[in-house]
Amino acid sequence: MQIPLSNPDLTDLEREAVLDVLKTPNLSLGPKIPEFENKIAAFAGTKFAVAMSGGTAVLHTIIKALDIGEGDYALTTPFSFIATSNCLLFEKAKPLFVDIDEDTYNITPQAVEKAYWALPQKKREKVKAVIYVDVFGVPADGPGFERTASAPYEGPGKGAADSTAKGTGGQISDRLHIIDDSAEALGSSINQRRCGSFGAAGVFAFYPNKQITTGEGGVLVTNEKSIARTARSLRNQGRDEGAGWLQHARLGYNYRMSDINAALGIAQLERIEEIIKKRRKVKEMYDGYFSKIFDKGLLIPQKTPTASFVVPFVYVLRLADRFGRVDRDRLLDYLRSEGIQCSNYFTPIHLQPPYEELGWKRGDMPITEKISERTVALPFYNNLKEEQIEYVFQKTAAFFKQKF
Repeated sequence: MQIPLSNPDLTDLEREAVLDVLKTPNLSLGPKIPEFENKIAAFAGTKFAVAMSGGTAVLHTIIKALDIGEGDYALTTPFSFIATSNCLLFEKAKPLFVDIDEDTYNITPQAVEKAYWALPQKKREKVKAVIYVDVFGVPADGPGFERTASAPYEGPGKGAADSTAKGTGGQISDRLHIIDDSAEALGSSINQRRCGSFGAAGVFAFYPNKQITTGEGGVLVTNEKSIARTARSLRNQGRDEGAGWLQHARLGYNYRMSDINAALGIAQLERIEEIIKKRRKVKEMYDGYFSKIFDKGLLIPQKTPTASFVVPFVYVLRLADRFGRVDRDRLLDYLRSEGIQCSNYFTPIHLQPPYEELGWKRGDMPITEKISERTVALPFYNNLKEEQIEYVFQKTAAFFKQKF
């Protein structure tokens, strides 16, 4: 049996939507872009949405729109796809990494606050943002991050608690922008509020392994009109809306999404409730099989915070602490030899060469490093069948039986 790691869920609805665009002269800058943006904004619960060529383009545009630049810092996670931090380096700003929570793999407002107040005052004054990630579709504490940026300051660590109960310690900077990297969490929510809708702006991405796909693409969502307006200009070579083709108000980029991609996204959104049910059902089936191994203490699942609804991006397990990276890599090799595509998720950002050059080193983020050395991403997609999931489980269980 051969099982891919991911597989997009496309039907005749999507194919016909793309073909309909190909029958028109509007392959780019056409009517499908605002239609897709309006539908995404309505789904996310935000006032504005700006479609772009990819999630990385969205992140970069947010950094530009918020005027974060050389000499500035953002507190962020080392456990994410590298674009979360690269968007800062693009503008000569720098990340200040905050270690993750061991259960959810997300950074928390409490940890961010603690890291902020541990900085020298001159460095604190240059912190302009918090970029948090809803890792693997599991919501981070968006309400808590918003309170961290807006509540009256009570002192470092004062009253820090889960946002579902009490607020965090208070405002850590009157210039602090909250950025919700929800590239992996379309449809997930916390406290009945959708991921991506928190803070100054949020990010969705639509690579083929995401909840919905546009082939390549991403969307910025925000409630701030000024951010949306600036983003629309930046994505289109710095042109302001309504300006001539050769009139450029600022330095911009070609970060446009095509109408072909937008049409695919619109069709996928028409099926979003079906897609959400499918993804949650696949995770439920996986959990049913692998709970037998959880009980034996061999593999550990990512935990879901209270008051949250998860639309999973991937199905990632981690080996128990008594195992190490060598054991994890043996498991990956074994599963691949049995026709099961799998991967590790993620390599710590702070240990990637561009960030080691900034002075980050092994040991700086111990929880992130421990978890990343033990993660196993198993095949996960909408139409994964139960017999395939059972096969993955049986081969994983056989590995542990043979090796341990």
